[in-house]
Formats: sequence, C-alpha cells, structure tokens
Amino acid sequence: MKMFFSLALLGLLFTACAPITPETRIQREPQKFESLSSKHRELVRQGRIDRGMTTDAVYLAWGAPSRILQGSKDGRMTERWDYVGSRPVYLNSFHGSYGRYYGPCRRPGYYGFDWGPEVAYVPYRIGSVWFIDHRVDAWERAR
Repeated sequence: MKMFFSLALLGLLFTACAPITPETRIQREPQKFESLSSKHRELVRQGRIDRGMTTDAVYLAWGAPSRILQGSKDGRMTERWDYVGSRPVYLNSFHGSYGRYYGPCRRPGYYGFDWGPEVAYVPYRIGSVWFIDHRVDAWERAR
C-alpha cells in the first residue's frame, strides 16, 4: 500500500511539472480547435498567432493569459491579454532578522543582522495580444 501511494505521489509530481503545449490544449479542447479555419489550425499547432484569430485560437496557441484588460476604442469593445513570466535576480544584501537562523549562536528569537545572497523573482511581460471585437488586431512577443 505504501508503494502505491509513493508511486501515485511521484506520478502527480511529474505530471505537475510537465509543460503545457499547444498540442496539450488542443487535446483538451478539440471542439475549439475544429471550429478554426485550416490556416489558423496550422498556426495554433506551431504556437503562433496572426491578425483575425479568435480568442479561442489565441488560447489554444499561447494558453491562458496572466491578466486581461478590457476597454473601448472607436465605440468597439477591446481586450488586451498580457502574458507574464518571472526571472530570478540574485542580490547580496544586508538584512535584519528575527528568529530566522538556527545555529550555535543564533537561536529562535535572535535579533540580528546578516549579509548574504538572496533571490528575488521579478515579473516581466512576455507578450501581449490586442483584440477588437474578439479578433486579434495586434500582438507582440519578447524574443
């Protein structure tokens, strides 16, 4: 029984780390994919987008956006889908602590300061897609 739970946990761990690709999204949403034109189907399979694509096609190609902004332009409904990633920034910094360290001289409740490396993850925009009336009007993507 322990072996079963260990293997199940290991399987969940590996599937949680598996990348989600356009092909994965196509398999999950075949009806959305089948409703696209042949040109847009090919672009989706390549993970690319083009003007005139629907929101469903962009979702299949690039995935769910990190945020959606809605607006209006010339009396028409607009949306901007932003895709965000994060990158590590390594810092050497001086910082205070309370109960942070354990060791021969530092124990819980220790007030002190320390100098050492830290890692901060800074968000950055990977790409954006602008829609007018639910169709791609423009897009950009970081290289």
